[in-house]
Amino acid sequence: MSGQKSQGHANDEETFYMHCRAAYLSLFKSSLTNITSKQQLCRVLQQAGRNPSQATLNKYWTPRTTKLNFDDFCEILKSEVPTEERELLRAFKKMDVNGDGCISHKELFDALTSRGEKMNPEEVNAIFSLADTNKDGKLDYAEFCRLLLSTAEQCQNAALERVEADVRLKKQNFGNQPDSPPQNQPDSPPQNQPDSPPQNAGSVLNPQPPITPPRPELDGTLRKESRPTSRPSSARSRRSSLSNTVTMAASAKSTRPAEPASLQEWAHASARGCLFLEEDGGVSSLQYRLHLPQTTCVYLTIQPLNLSQRPDKPSSWMAVDTALFVVSGGETKEESSLVGFTEQRDKEKFVWKGELSAGTYFLLPFTTCCRLRKRRRKSASKPVQLVNTSDSGQLDLTREFRGALSDIFEVIDLDGNGLLSLEEYNFFELRTSGEKCDEEAWVVCKENFDTRRNQLTRQGFMELNLMEAGERGGDPADLWVTLEAMGYNHALEMVEACPFLIDAHCEQGQLSVQPVSLDAGPRMLSAGLQKSITARGEVRALRGEARALRGEAGAIRGEAGAIRGQDRGLRGEDVLLYTYKGEHRISSLIANKSSHKVTVHVNNEPCSNCSSSRGMSVFAVEVPAKTKMVCQHVLPTNERQDWTYSCLESIIPC
Repeated sequence: MSGQKSQGHANDEETFYMHCRAAYLSLFKSSLTNITSKQQLCRVLQQAGRNPSQATLNKYWTPRTTKLNFDDFCEILKSEVPTEERELLRAFKKMDVNGDGCISHKELFDALTSRGEKMNPEEVNAIFSLADTNKDGKLDYAEFCRLLLSTAEQCQNAALERVEADVRLKKQNFGNQPDSPPQNQPDSPPQNQPDSPPQNAGSVLNPQPPITPPRPELDGTLRKESRPTSRPSSARSRRSSLSNTVTMAASAKSTRPAEPASLQEWAHASARGCLFLEEDGGVSSLQYRLHLPQTTCVYLTIQPLNLSQRPDKPSSWMAVDTALFVVSGGETKEESSLVGFTEQRDKEKFVWKGELSAGTYFLLPFTTCCRLRKRRRKSASKPVQLVNTSDSGQLDLTREFRGALSDIFEVIDLDGNGLLSLEEYNFFELRTSGEKCDEEAWVVCKENFDTRRNQLTRQGFMELNLMEAGERGGDPADLWVTLEAMGYNHALEMVEACPFLIDAHCEQGQLSVQPVSLDAGPRMLSAGLQKSITARGEVRALRGEARALRGEAGAIRGEAGAIRGQDRGLRGEDVLLYTYKGEHRISSLIANKSSHKVTVHVNNEPCSNCSSSRGMSVFAVEVPAKTKMVCQHVLPTNERQDWTYSCLESIIPC
């Protein structure tokens, strides 16, 4: 019975994504094309049978939104249910003053130009002209609702038929496909790729925050086995898709790293920080400069920082995976080189140990984003109150807001001494306002707010925020801008950030760890991440021979035939797939050595107990010519259980 339910759920999901893609392709050339305006978002939602209001559009297309991709569109459709006939009828009945089942032009005009999202007279007249079929000056709204919904359904069906017709055409062109797809297998292939090159070095069907590196440990916990996948036999028999099945042990079975016996005697330095999810899905963080006066053995750890005051309820981000990349050289990508990264793990703590020569290194924090994801902001019924007014008219911060500010203080107190220096406060200011506090303004702060040793105390930080609230008469708008920049939602939950703690120990001499903000930091991390995968991962060629194309439950649907590499000019070693398998995560990277872009279809559905940094089990990655691009990172969904990684990759025809 459970198998039947699971199969039914898969079929429902499959059907949903087929309709998503059909609606998307009615407006765009490819499902890899981005939505670039609010008007496009409105049109494609209408094509999918939704009737978005301006408020709905504003919820998903904010002033900072520049683009949405196909996966964003799918997530929106999951949240926005189709308009139902009874809802439309209920709305029209409110306009039907005499209850005769019809509304006059005046009733419709008065309602639509004076209530809710007001329409202009021309829009109302156009609607009435279309709906008043017999031109008697009245609108039979029950018939109109049926006509409206049936028209929307016809548009959706027409879009679906176009996709299916394209599938049949490709099958005829490519040959060697069964006459009908296997049972439960969708049959809509990918469309032509967009002509324009992708942004940010490679567009993907479901891009997630800048993808991060794995922490592999190649030891006895990895045991390869071959097991049947969930794909039908016709797909399994294809030589085109690469599959590599690896069963990974639960974290409880993993060997914990041995801490140096004399660690307590080593020199120690620590620093705090935070990984922030940005509006575009990227991740940002400060970098850290590690200085060693002499060659010595170094022991580095990074872990999420628990801010909860309750031992039985740790902070929600404690399950987020963190990592440190150690880079030597100058402050540019070209001058730097990867030294190592935290591969081993002890509970929430990730560890690197090795010998480093005297000099300066950069520590680059990182997460895979498998567990720290951008969340679609739901329209909360009412945001948490931030300030209140006493009977005497004095403003004060609410208990909930004080709690959030106290946690923010812990995050920006980078050296953990309980005080904020000007440098620490400016990291906060740059994060929340984009501006710095100069020396003169800092003197004013010290004169008006509680300080100690020329640094701002926790109480002083509270007083500063109360003053800012008072300057705006208690209006919380700017306070919410600050909170959202620090990863908070309107329920005052930190859901889009992960505070962390770095500890550095050295056996000989003294060391220092200082926070810095490098313009080249993200590029240095990206280069180090790619190097960690290519240097220590297994490599296989994605050969351009008979590439099978089958995607289910994802953005690219159906079994769409084969493509021969010589038609695209691909040689056997032009497209390489690197897979890095560690004890706690797996990462893959695609290296495109050819002179043109390639698109690789990735199917994680045969995996078990796995969570991908892409957020979906089926997606596509478009890699520009002469470029390397991280494909995905995979972690176990439930760390207490074994997990099986079995991914299939294939090249998609352009």
